[in-house]
Amino acid sequence: MLFITVSRQTGSLGKEITELLAQKLDLPIINRDLVMSQWFPEIANKHELHMLSESPGFFLTISQQNISFAEYLENRLRSFIATQPAIIFGLGAQIIFADHPAALHLKIIASREVRTQRIIQTHFLEKKDAERFLDLTDRKHKRYIHTIYGKDWSDPTLYHLILNTDSIGLEEAADLLYHVARNKQTSAKLEKPASVDRNKTIVFKHPSEEEFAKILDMHSIEWEYEPRTFPTKWDSEGNVTQAFSPDFYLPRFDTYIELTTMNQKYVSEKKKKVSLLRKLYPGININIVFKDDFNSLMKRFKLRNDAE
Repeated sequence: MLFITVSRQTGSLGKEITELLAQKLDLPIINRDLVMSQWFPEIANKHELHMLSESPGFFLTISQQNISFAEYLENRLRSFIATQPAIIFGLGAQIIFADHPAALHLKIIASREVRTQRIIQTHFLEKKDAERFLDLTDRKHKRYIHTIYGKDWSDPTLYHLILNTDSIGLEEAADLLYHVARNKQTSAKLEKPASVDRNKTIVFKHPSEEEFAKILDMHSIEWEYEPRTFPTKWDSEGNVTQAFSPDFYLPRFDTYIELTTMNQKYVSEKKKKVSLLRKLYPGININIVFKDDFNSLMKRFKLRNDAE
């Protein structure tokens, strides 16, 4: 499931190209405006929203969820991409998803001279003011990436493709990137290794886990069964007294899955374990699949198989 991250220099036509590319690929765009208007208000008050809009450093402040605003944004992005493809515009996504196999990282640039002329035309500024405007926005982009991730925004190795729009029009650039995205998607399918029925070699603790593994295999989603155990309680001498091993790990989405399809009296206990794990390991993404959710998935895929 291919998704795209786009970084851009102001005046490079990056915003316009991204919007046109999203139309061609029929993908939603996740950008700063969406995050500030829809995501952060869930955990931030008016003062915090103002600070987030003004100060990159404030993203490192701990939110009411006991994680930083930067971590909250990263978790929301990962959760969104785990369910559907999208184009992520800015937000440091090229670093968050740096090693994600389904990501295509793009950067759109242009020469300073061309960018200056475009800003003069679009913002009705004098040349001196347009140049100052470009300096301010470039520094803002660099400062955000360096403050949050300690990376250089201008480092070309952060991107798969850097497009210079000095001599390329809007439609031509969007068409070019459209074909790059489609080719990468096709190549990923062709290079996918033959599936291996691991279900026969793994001893599952419950039949529902085996059924869930089959669902993942049907969609060619790579999975690992209980690959990691997280200590959650220790005694006074530092010995581990309680640990939690989530049922599945999905490497492509960097997400752990815990099933709750057995006796429902265990649901509350599992919720507490997951909540404790999130608190102790804030960088870990974990989702619970409840009994009704699992049954719905099973019914949907059974009907699909019967139809085929």
